[in-house]
Amino acid sequence: MTTPATAHPSYRQAALLDHRLGDPDDDGRLFSYARCGALDDREEFPVEICRELDFLGLPALYVPAAYGGALQSYEQVLQLMRAIARRDLTVAIAHGKTFLGAVSVWVGATREQAEHLASQVINGAVVSWALTERDHGSDLLAGDVVARPGADGYTVSGEKWLINNANRGRIVCLLARTGEAGGARDLSLLLVDKERLGRHAYRPLPAVKLHGIRGADISGVAFTDAPVPRSALIGGEGSGAEIVLKSLQLTRILCAALSLGAADNALGLAAGFALEREAYGRRLIELPQTRRLLAQSYADVLAAEAVTLVSSRSIHSLTGELATVSAVTKYVVPTMIDQAITRLGTVLGARSLLVGPTYQHGRFQKVQRDHRIVGIFDGNTLVNLHSLVNHFPLLARKLRKRTGDAEGLAAATSLDAPLPEFDRDQLSLVPRTGSSLVQRLADAVAEVSALAARGAAPSSLARRAEAVGAVADGLAVELAAHRPTAVEVPASAFGLAEKYAYCYAASAALHLWLRNHESQDHDRGLWADGLWLEAVLSRLLSRLRPGRPDPGDDVLERLVPFLIEQQGSGVLPSLLHYPLVKGSA
Repeated sequence: MTTPATAHPSYRQAALLDHRLGDPDDDGRLFSYARCGALDDREEFPVEICRELDFLGLPALYVPAAYGGALQSYEQVLQLMRAIARRDLTVAIAHGKTFLGAVSVWVGATREQAEHLASQVINGAVVSWALTERDHGSDLLAGDVVARPGADGYTVSGEKWLINNANRGRIVCLLARTGEAGGARDLSLLLVDKERLGRHAYRPLPAVKLHGIRGADISGVAFTDAPVPRSALIGGEGSGAEIVLKSLQLTRILCAALSLGAADNALGLAAGFALEREAYGRRLIELPQTRRLLAQSYADVLAAEAVTLVSSRSIHSLTGELATVSAVTKYVVPTMIDQAITRLGTVLGARSLLVGPTYQHGRFQKVQRDHRIVGIFDGNTLVNLHSLVNHFPLLARKLRKRTGDAEGLAAATSLDAPLPEFDRDQLSLVPRTGSSLVQRLADAVAEVSALAARGAAPSSLARRAEAVGAVADGLAVELAAHRPTAVEVPASAFGLAEKYAYCYAASAALHLWLRNHESQDHDRGLWADGLWLEAVLSRLLSRLRPGRPDPGDDVLERLVPFLIEQQGSGVLPSLLHYPLVKGSA
């Protein structure tokens, strides 16, 4: 069994960044596990590490190539952020926030505005995204920060709170109220440069104490009659809410990088420990329960990776469907990874709780604490499920017709297919074409069944695919019977949204394997005979049909040797693995 490195471009670039950053197990390295653990213990911002990422050119990758940056595809920037998050989530969140702060400009500003901000970001300017307020949380439409129009621009007053890099950021992308009609059109976006304001015009709010990402600058800013020029307005007056919601379609997908990086870290720790530790005269990896926990977690990580791969490519090829794609991705990936990390903690036992130098610089307890916030970023779990519920009538109609964008779906799922340039004008608050992945799930199931019928795929794989297809058929009936409610959404609707999300995940995995298994089938690896796909479908069926055990052979047990081999070879535990720097987990 061998593990050749992937030839996929975005993974190659991530591997290059990993090697440029050096071995994280070398305590003398700037971006080492030891340093990140010590910074977390002191609740200290990772200034020097962020400066190193600036030196390596990361800021240019937050800027689209159309505006002079190096961002060619969102799949590319996601895998780079995953590589950073594998070392430390605090650093990834602290540095990557500039992309989140600037994304509304890439989505809604004039070319002149975008090019001006692009030059600032490339030169190291930190941008924060000031959306939330102390009294309103996720209810952005209820915001109280006011930007009163005047002859020369706006006068801004009010407080934004729990904002990443609010203190360290020079530029603030601010959602503020410019109208009084009582609706979404009351809100506008302003790009506020704090260096151009007098200190009397704004006041930094102290960073809050956090359970995870302790060193991050999660703070706030209060404005008092701050003068902001009219040229700072992004898009038209009253378009702020629309631009933010469209921007969230990108950021919610990119948040998957944080989850995958956390999973890579946790899985590497647990697998390494199981291979080295002995109990009852045997290595832990030889104990059935340990193998089961590791295999379940590994399969869940592979499922999350498949979703992330397809969703990040969909930003380019299925742009009009991102209202659905982003909500599903932001629900499925952090949820599955949170549960996988908890499961891996059982493998490590007491060592999962240790801090400081006693065991691995407290890496596991840190990644477990840090990752809990990812499900909250850019809309929490309920917000994303509710978004799907709001679209049920449309999604039900599209699922019943089983239509989809065949060309866009092929580009999203075929890893060797060129991606079209991202077209922000295709972003839509309403996914008018639904989800091509979910609507073409039946096609993928039929294709797998045909392969099995002629002996080109295992019958067990076809059986699991057909079981997913049966769930999707039932989902179509349930969605059609659902009746929207004007006020309170019943719990059953959230259950349907979860089922829809996991059908999306299953379809992503099916289409990804079908379109790429011949080119990826190296030396009878994970892609051969649909092994990873079958394991992923088995795990997804446990969510789609809770309480119904998956009969047949134990596909998860067949997955374990590949995890052991990847761990032993020092490669990323992944569908498209690459060699990690020597000594990194």
